[in-house]
Amino acid sequence: MVRTMVPLLATLSVLQMVSGSVLETFESTLVANPALLVLVPVQIGTAGNLASIMCSRVSTQLYLGTFELSPTNSVVRANTAAVFGLAGTVFGIVGVAAWAIGQALGGVLTLPEVLTISLVSGLLLAGLVVVLSLVSVQVAYRLGYNPDDTTIPVVTNLCDITGVLLLFGVVVVVV
Repeated sequence: MVRTMVPLLATLSVLQMVSGSVLETFESTLVANPALLVLVPVQIGTAGNLASIMCSRVSTQLYLGTFELSPTNSVVRANTAAVFGLAGTVFGIVGVAAWAIGQALGGVLTLPEVLTISLVSGLLLAGLVVVLSLVSVQVAYRLGYNPDDTTIPVVTNLCDITGVLLLFGVVVVVV
């Protein structure tokens, strides 16, 4: 396990530095729009949580011998629906809360803008979480690694980076 995880965690640490660098390029946008500043950690944290849930459930299904990477797999469909349901609920509530906090801090974004940014980027990220979770469990298993050990760090780190990129991609379109 140590031989597997040390190189993996070192690589993922470098990816986290890249994520921080990407986030730093949006510093002026974040300072000008406090609501977005609220969304960043929630976006990253929620995506990691959703990814952890999805990877754990798919790994369990794999160990039970019931995992099949197929659109006809009802358990995969149910887990996908749960991820999207949670994402829609959480990112909707977070969008309203971020707008309220942004207004208290002198932000200029309207509620529809913040809610759209939060929901669209959150649901796009949920789609990415589902795909990355399914693929990472499958790849880890085929390479002979324990998916319980390897998939959650990989998917959460990739979601950190892409979460920031998706958030600001949506910001560019909406604002």
